[in-house]
Amino acid sequence: MIDTILIVEDEKPNADRLRRLIKAIRPKAEIVAVLESITETVEWLGQHPHPDLVMIDVRLSDGLSFEIFEKVRVECPVIFTTAYDEYAVRAFKYNSIDYLLKPVEQDELENAFAEAEKLTRRVDFSSLEGLLNFVQPKEFRSRFLLPFKDGYKTVLVSDVIYFHSEFKITRACLADGSEEVLVQTMEELEQQLNPKEFFRANRQFIIHIDAIARIHHHFNGKLKIDIRNHPEVEVLVSREKANVLKAWLDY
Repeated sequence: MIDTILIVEDEKPNADRLRRLIKAIRPKAEIVAVLESITETVEWLGQHPHPDLVMIDVRLSDGLSFEIFEKVRVECPVIFTTAYDEYAVRAFKYNSIDYLLKPVEQDELENAFAEAEKLTRRVDFSSLEGLLNFVQPKEFRSRFLLPFKDGYKTVLVSDVIYFHSEFKITRACLADGSEEVLVQTMEELEQQLNPKEFFRANRQFIIHIDAIARIHHHFNGKLKIDIRNHPEVEVLVSREKANVLKAWLDY
């Protein structure tokens, strides 16, 4: 169980948001401190018992938070957060300790906490090298096995142009225009799909990079994605995620 949590975040609105989300999903958990810098965090960790979990922003007021792991032994799981550091997403998202993009959503945080609670051993984060050694490349889903008539059939992930969820039913929309109902939730798919190829545009859509025909500016800083050969489909990306989408497409 996660009973104690340390937040390292130098922007008060983001720290306050994490407090509210944690209170909602783990009301009994204690936030032991909210720190704002590398220096402050290193000092705190050197003087206090380590919590069950650390939530830490990648960029702090005095540098990249990775420096913390070079200066102090961190004896607990870590969940990183960031608004834009795509390189860090690639580095840390492929392990059981999650990496969340701002603004952090409640369901994403819940999934990250669940993953952290699955850890049955202590992870050695005594150095940046140790942290990176813990990161293991992940084998992403390549196909789905689906019931068909009196047996089964396979559907290749490479044939999917987007996933869509409505009324708690997940569908894979294929390049040939057909659809298949899946048992996986969107959250499960987000963990199983290659993030270089698929993007979680919003709660309802996960889209393949090759399915994007065009991107338009929309109201209030949002973006609208046109799906290739599917003009009837409207995919909106929030203002908060717009920069993440552009960085993903530009890499």
